[in-house]
Amino acid sequence: MNDSIVIIPTYNEIENIESIVRAVLSQHKPFHLLIIDDNSPDFTANKVVALMEEFPNRLFLEKRAKKSGLGTAYVHGFKWALERNYDFIFEMDADFSHNPNDLEKLYDACHFGGADMSIGSRYVKGVNVVNWPLSRVLMSYFASVYVKFITGMKIHDATAGFVCYRREVLEKINLNKIKFVGYAFQIEMKYRTYCAKFEISEVPIIFTDRTKGVSKMSNAIIKEAILGVIALRLKKLFNTL
Repeated sequence: MNDSIVIIPTYNEIENIESIVRAVLSQHKPFHLLIIDDNSPDFTANKVVALMEEFPNRLFLEKRAKKSGLGTAYVHGFKWALERNYDFIFEMDADFSHNPNDLEKLYDACHFGGADMSIGSRYVKGVNVVNWPLSRVLMSYFASVYVKFITGMKIHDATAGFVCYRREVLEKINLNKIKFVGYAFQIEMKYRTYCAKFEISEVPIIFTDRTKGVSKMSNAIIKEAILGVIALRLKKLFNTL
């Protein structure tokens, strides 16, 4: 049994899916890979099914009935992975904004470095973002500053979506309480981990914007993140987190 699984949610990622699957499964460490597809109209899931024949017992697919949000996809994947006794559970994007070659850095931070959660961080050593317009970089950077100010977490990249968890973190956090779906989901997972007093480590990475496919960012996701941080802090203050 492999100790590590990477979870990638997909919706209309047909342009990226085969390349990202091969990149993850070609790493020196033999990661397993779970794709959570939200019934993509472009038949992303069909391509995964075809690739499963080439990577038996390493590539898995969970296909959901409809598009239900990033957060619910990850929670679905976390529960799937916990049921199968993986010790290290990763989240990453399908579009190569997260470099699969950095997976082992996150793994090492948890397995050898003592971290319970390791974050692939764009901002722990300056600003390491490629191909984003300045407005997007500033929004993302100051979102993390805002989160740090409201929550008290000493995390430079609170909205990062490239993360490794020890299974103990996901077992301790009540996954059924996770409500947010976009940036706010990423913040919520880090805040719940922080409040549970787990060790969090940031690993510097270079983030490269997607070159294929369409970003899922929206004004609703940004609004959820802004208001969600305040809601999380209030829940903590009133002991209802």
